[in-house]
Amino acid sequence: MTKTTRWSLVVALVAATGVALILAYVVSFADPEAQLHESRFVWLFWVNVAVAALLALVITLASVRLWLRLRRGKFGSRLLLKLAGIFTLVGVLPGLVIYTVSYQFATRSIDAWFDVRLAAALDAGLALGKSTLDTLRDETARKAEMAAERAAEAAGKGPVTALLLERLRQQLACEELAIVSGSGQVVIAVGERAGGMSPERPSSALLRAARATGRTTQVEGLDDEQATDARARVRALVRLSDGGVSLGATPERYVLVAQTIPPLVARHALSVQSAYREYQARALASEALRRVYIGTLTLGLVLSVFGAVLLAALLGQQIVRPLLLVADGVREVASGNLSARPVFASDDELGGLTRSFAAMTQQVADAREQVERGAAQLQTILDNLTAGVVLFDRAGRVQSVNPGATRILRQPLQVWQGRRLGDVPGLEAFAQAVDQRFDALELSPEPGERGHWQDSFELQAGATGPMTLLVRGAQLADAERLLVFDDISDIVSAQRMQAWSEVARRLAHEIKNPLTPIQLSAERLQHKLEARLDPADQTILRRSVGTIVAQVQAMLKLVNEFRDYARLPSASMHLLDLNALATEVLTLYGHEQEHGRLRCTLDPALPQVLGDA
Repeated sequence: MTKTTRWSLVVALVAATGVALILAYVVSFADPEAQLHESRFVWLFWVNVAVAALLALVITLASVRLWLRLRRGKFGSRLLLKLAGIFTLVGVLPGLVIYTVSYQFATRSIDAWFDVRLAAALDAGLALGKSTLDTLRDETARKAEMAAERAAEAAGKGPVTALLLERLRQQLACEELAIVSGSGQVVIAVGERAGGMSPERPSSALLRAARATGRTTQVEGLDDEQATDARARVRALVRLSDGGVSLGATPERYVLVAQTIPPLVARHALSVQSAYREYQARALASEALRRVYIGTLTLGLVLSVFGAVLLAALLGQQIVRPLLLVADGVREVASGNLSARPVFASDDELGGLTRSFAAMTQQVADAREQVERGAAQLQTILDNLTAGVVLFDRAGRVQSVNPGATRILRQPLQVWQGRRLGDVPGLEAFAQAVDQRFDALELSPEPGERGHWQDSFELQAGATGPMTLLVRGAQLADAERLLVFDDISDIVSAQRMQAWSEVARRLAHEIKNPLTPIQLSAERLQHKLEARLDPADQTILRRSVGTIVAQVQAMLKLVNEFRDYARLPSASMHLLDLNALATEVLTLYGHEQEHGRLRCTLDPALPQVLGDA
């Protein structure tokens, strides 16, 4: 688990804790019997405030860090800011919508609780209950007055007994009837209570009201919040007239009548009274309740927004991190750095993207290494190539030259890189011819030419004389041009020599044909004339025929050598007698010797020499 993932989990846990506390705070009001106080769960509110403050601090630190990244121009900061903004909008906008709806709902719901019609209905119910109870009180008071009148009448005839009171109770249809003293002591009592238990003494407040007005009533069992319908009753206290002296020594006596409220009426009265009391309490606490709900909603929104913003920043960074690795790798590759790229350790598509990019970068690095190695080999080949290679850019300027071009053209072309070939002294005509040939290839190529051409050019090479160049041109991509040429002067010379050799062989053949008849004719003349001549003429004849035969043989040998090798015959070295060789040659010039135009003087002391006759 990475550090960013751990931070994301911690922030999510803190935000979830805050939201859970808020929900617990809101749910606490779901109990209808819960007492509403603004200070309720104060500790819970402040815990949520502390969580919100913590999230705000973390968001502030994250914002400052992002601002510093943007200010320093760190790569990927703008992308991280955009992703954080997108995640924040996705988290905040729904929260704002829910907050607005909840705010309106809570406000209108609280206002609906205290509607005027609801208050009027509760008042009407309360008034109806009071009127019912007042009716019961008036009826009970009337029964008490009738009982007091009849008791006073009976007291004038004799003492009031319990039997008399029982008859009065039954006649008046009341539950309890009693005679009490001025101090509240029960003197005589009758009623339906089991076991003959005496009724409760009237309260001092009831006695004071009876002394003041002579008659009073009281509803009991409905004032206490713990009251039930079983204890609800109406009691009436009426003072007896002065005729009651016979009742005892104390003249102040009171008739006490108790009447139980019907259970259904009591339950309804208690229900209306409880609802009215709760309504009044809620009405008094409505502003506090509104503040509590609105504060809770606001705090929940703050926690949600802070959590969304922080999680957006952290998750955005988590998502952007592999993209930043790829983007940084693209930038490094664009700058020429093909070193091993880092890989994002995850099994998702983004991790696969970083791994694929790292593999691609490695393949590009291997390919570049192979290209560089091939380029080095190609450069080595070009450097050692006997042919000249010149590369022109699209503007026709010299871009690259190998040493062979410098050697063939006898010009330091390396110095003229970035210049046109026509700027090199002595190569103006050659450059113009090459440009015309490239233009012709581009505009109207000859049949069979597919992006390249071949031609020969005569070039004046200064003191060394003219040279013949075999030039090949090719049109490359991006309008670049490649020129490859070689010096074929020796080849042309060899071709010329070969042509002359052919001529020489044919000429030798034509010369050889008459030599054999000449030799045969001379030998035949010697054979026919030798017997007919005198010895001196025979000697001349034999010498002349021998000379003819020897010279014919020499010419045959020379012609054969010339024919076979198209060159002078190779020398065959032997010891020679120069006097004999000179005598043999002089026989070819006998006519000049006979007429005295040629004379020969030989030195018999000449030594033999090594040579080819």
